[in-house]
Amino acid sequence: MASSAADSGQPAVGHGAPVSAGRFLQIWLGVGLQSFGGGAATLMLIRRAAVERRGWVTDEEFGHYWGICQIAPGINILGLVILIGWRVRGALGVLLALAGLLLPSAGITVALTALYAGLQGQPLVVAALRGVVPATVGLGLLLIYGMARPPLQASRREGPLSLALGLAALVGSALLVGLAHLSVLAALWGAGALMALAEWWRAARPGRAR
Repeated sequence: MASSAADSGQPAVGHGAPVSAGRFLQIWLGVGLQSFGGGAATLMLIRRAAVERRGWVTDEEFGHYWGICQIAPGINILGLVILIGWRVRGALGVLLALAGLLLPSAGITVALTALYAGLQGQPLVVAALRGVVPATVGLGLLLIYGMARPPLQASRREGPLSLALGLAALVGSALLVGLAHLSVLAALWGAGALMALAEWWRAARPGRAR
């Protein structure tokens, strides 16, 4: 099984068909060329390629990978790309995925930055940028829905308590970071500890099957 191969440290293709190195690089080049709009847009493109179109990982696995990247320092999208690249084609997959994602997007960013330096005062440019920001927020909301649905569905299957805790982690972390200015790391680890304690309590209840 793909999951057992991944757990053992061996590269494995997920639920989709095997992909050649050239095709794998081509897919990531496509993601890199389209990754306008910041982290949320790029993450949505990665999810669409890895989960919806190629089936390299499931929705739940993608969420687990993203959770791992959230509690690690550094640029978490790159961490996600590394995990998916290793899952599909091992060490070569990591190199191909990073190269495909970074090279075109970095080149486009340099070109657009140079262009913007000469046009930043133009009224049309200013108006266009005012429209880009709400569109990016919309993409982020769509991404949030797509990523929040699998863990909440799993929590719902486990029972009302698990679902309530999942919703509390979802809403509470946003409120605590946004309004109470709690550190992001504290919110992430706190939510993880809350769900881990809930699972420990469920497993320790008398009469629960071992």
